[in-house]
Amino acid sequence: MTTMEMPHVSECTVSDCSYNHDGCHAFAINVSGNNGTAECGTFVPLSAKGGLDRVTSLVGACQRADCVHNQDLECTASDIRVGAGGGDDTAHCLTYQRR
Repeated sequence: MTTMEMPHVSECTVSDCSYNHDGCHAFAINVSGNNGTAECGTFVPLSAKGGLDRVTSLVGACQRADCVHNQDLECTASDIRVGAGGGDDTAHCLTYQRR
Protein backbone atom coordinates (compact mmCIF):
# COMPACT_ATOMS: atom_id res chain seq x y z
CA MET A 1 0.00 0.00 0.00
CA THR A 2 1.38 3.42 -0.93
CA THR A 3 0.58 6.69 0.83
CA MET A 4 -1.72 7.53 -2.08
CA GLU A 5 -3.83 4.47 -1.18
CA MET A 6 -3.88 4.95 2.59
CA PRO A 7 -7.19 6.11 4.09
CA HIS A 8 -7.43 9.76 5.09
CA VAL A 9 -8.57 11.05 8.45
CA SER A 10 -11.56 12.96 7.12
CA GLU A 11 -12.65 14.37 10.48
CA CYS A 12 -11.38 14.71 14.04
CA THR A 13 -13.56 16.34 16.69
CA VAL A 14 -11.20 15.73 19.64
CA SER A 15 -10.54 19.30 20.73
CA ASP A 16 -7.85 18.54 23.34
CA CYS A 17 -5.46 16.67 21.03
CA SER A 18 -2.22 18.46 20.16
CA TYR A 19 -2.48 17.33 16.53
CA ASN A 20 -6.02 18.63 16.02
CA HIS A 21 -6.15 22.29 15.07
CA ASP A 22 -8.59 22.89 12.23
CA GLY A 23 -8.28 19.18 11.39
CA CYS A 24 -5.70 16.51 12.14
CA HIS A 25 -2.14 17.66 11.49
CA ALA A 26 -0.38 14.37 12.23
CA PHE A 27 1.19 12.89 9.10
CA ALA A 28 -0.37 9.53 9.99
CA ILE A 29 -2.26 8.12 12.96
CA ASN A 30 -2.24 4.65 14.47
CA VAL A 31 -5.43 2.96 15.62
CA SER A 32 -4.99 0.74 18.66
CA GLY A 33 -7.12 -0.32 21.63
CA ASN A 34 -8.48 -3.48 23.16
CA ASN A 35 -11.69 -5.08 24.42
CA GLY A 36 -13.73 -3.87 21.44
CA THR A 37 -12.43 -0.30 21.39
CA ALA A 38 -10.51 1.40 18.59
CA GLU A 39 -8.67 4.36 20.03
CA CYS A 40 -6.44 6.79 18.19
CA GLY A 41 -2.99 5.78 19.43
CA THR A 42 -1.55 9.10 18.22
CA PHE A 43 -3.64 11.23 20.61
CA VAL A 44 -1.43 13.60 22.65
CA PRO A 45 -3.22 15.67 25.34
CA LEU A 46 -0.99 18.73 25.44
CA SER A 47 -1.70 22.42 25.11
CA ALA A 48 1.17 22.86 22.61
CA LYS A 49 0.12 22.28 19.02
CA GLY A 50 2.01 19.60 17.12
CA GLY A 51 2.16 18.21 13.63
CA LEU A 52 2.87 19.59 10.21
CA ASP A 53 1.66 22.99 8.99
CA ARG A 54 -0.10 21.55 5.97
CA VAL A 55 -1.08 17.92 5.84
CA THR A 56 -3.80 15.48 4.92
CA SER A 57 -3.58 12.94 7.71
CA LEU A 58 -3.54 9.25 6.90
CA VAL A 59 -4.08 6.00 8.79
CA GLY A 60 -0.59 4.58 9.24
CA ALA A 61 -1.39 1.36 11.09
CA CYS A 62 -4.43 -0.36 12.51
CA GLN A 63 -3.96 -2.86 15.31
CA ARG A 64 -7.69 -3.71 15.44
CA ALA A 65 -7.61 -6.99 13.49
CA ASP A 66 -11.26 -7.55 14.43
CA CYS A 67 -12.44 -4.51 12.39
CA VAL A 68 -14.24 -5.13 9.08
CA HIS A 69 -11.96 -2.53 7.46
CA ASN A 70 -8.73 -4.22 8.60
CA GLN A 71 -6.86 -6.40 6.13
CA ASP A 72 -3.39 -7.55 7.19
CA LEU A 73 -3.27 -4.74 9.79
CA GLU A 74 -3.93 -2.12 7.09
CA CYS A 75 -7.08 -0.02 7.02
CA THR A 76 -9.15 -0.50 3.86
CA ALA A 77 -11.82 2.12 4.63
CA SER A 78 -11.96 4.99 2.14
CA ASP A 79 -11.51 7.42 5.05
CA ILE A 80 -12.03 7.45 8.81
CA ARG A 81 -13.49 9.78 11.41
CA VAL A 82 -12.00 10.32 14.87
CA GLY A 83 -14.03 11.56 17.82
CA ALA A 84 -14.67 11.11 21.51
CA GLY A 85 -15.01 7.52 22.62
CA GLY A 86 -16.61 5.92 25.63
CA GLY A 87 -14.85 5.13 28.87
CA ASP A 88 -11.14 5.88 28.86
CA ASP A 89 -10.98 6.45 25.09
CA THR A 90 -10.38 10.15 24.58
CA ALA A 91 -9.87 9.78 20.83
CA HIS A 92 -11.72 6.94 19.13
CA CYS A 93 -11.86 5.69 15.53
CA LEU A 94 -15.57 6.18 14.82
CA THR A 95 -15.29 4.17 11.60
CA TYR A 96 -14.38 0.99 13.50
CA GLN A 97 -16.88 -1.84 13.00
CA ARG A 98 -16.39 -5.17 14.72
CA ARG A 99 -16.48 -8.21 12.36
